[in-house]
Amino acid sequence: MGAAVTLLLVLAGGALGAVCRFLVGQAVTGRLPWGTFGVNVVGSALLGLVAGAGSALPGWIGPLVGTGFCGALTTYSAFAYETVDLASTRHSRLPAVGYVAGTLLVGLAAAVVGWVAGARFLDGTPI
Repeated sequence: MGAAVTLLLVLAGGALGAVCRFLVGQAVTGRLPWGTFGVNVVGSALLGLVAGAGSALPGWIGPLVGTGFCGALTTYSAFAYETVDLASTRHSRLPAVGYVAGTLLVGLAAAVVGWVAGARFLDGTPI
């Protein structure tokens, strides 16, 4: 696969991921940043799935889904901003600490579950 095709796949995946991120942000509002939490967990699971499946997937899936879609869907900058916002606008820092811990733990768990599911897909084992 050539560099130009890879670039187009990343662009297409990124465009779709960015639109999905925007729509989730518009749909999910409230006192806590559930939209960012949700897209980060879903993106972690999807990227784990793609990584776990590895060579069982066509080569174009990595740039399209992994780099493009997941890269645009997930957002570290919003996570960081919302953490600072939670810490500075509350009487307690506990919501910010919980948000960070929850995002990291659930995101890592989602990536592991995705990886295992992808690896099982690779070797034909039922999930």
